[in-house]
Amino acid sequence: MAGFTGRTSSLIKYNDRSLKDLTTTPAAAGGGDTGALVHIKTLTADNSANLSFVNGTSDVVFDNTYPIYKFEFIDTSIRSDTEKLGFNVSIDTGSNYNVAKTSSAFRAHHGEGDSPAALAYYGDDDLAQGTGLQPIQNGGNSDADSCISGELTIFNPSSTTFVKHFLIKSSNNNSGDRAQVEYMGGYCNTTSAVDAIIFQANTGNIDGTIKMYGIKDS
Repeated sequence: MAGFTGRTSSLIKYNDRSLKDLTTTPAAAGGGDTGALVHIKTLTADNSANLSFVNGTSDVVFDNTYPIYKFEFIDTSIRSDTEKLGFNVSIDTGSNYNVAKTSSAFRAHHGEGDSPAALAYYGDDDLAQGTGLQPIQNGGNSDADSCISGELTIFNPSSTTFVKHFLIKSSNNNSGDRAQVEYMGGYCNTTSAVDAIIFQANTGNIDGTIKMYGIKDS
């Protein structure tokens, strides 16, 4: 290891800068620094059929301006019980939301009465080239305590070379007074640029707030 003395700090780099030159850790690298997170648009649903973010409309930017986009959903709920909040994307500025998606999901839950915790793969929320809604979380029904909060991250949506990977993490108070966390990962199977996204329930209207952010590559 002696041959590496004084050189290790320049071997590991982020965007061509050695770690010793970084004063903050960019949010895109998972460091939690919000300086790289740029707010684009906030939409609020009040018994609404859906919320959509379409590039070029109502000050929405959803193109190659940012390599990563994040959507935070805050206290979202569904007017119909036992339904699911989900999303879909478009490659034609919102004319159609039918891009094929493949995903996997797992969840964990723990009750207020200290019931045994459980962690398991959740096949009800995964897709295999499905063109319908990608579920974000089930539950989130008309009971105010069951609202959903979390985030969706989409990587490089404007690429015309790669599929569009996404990650979801969400939390809600599910039936039985238990904390439920769900994690999902997958991809939108298109090499066309994604330029719009819609959030809605499979049945029923929704309430709540969704914030859109871009993450700078800096």
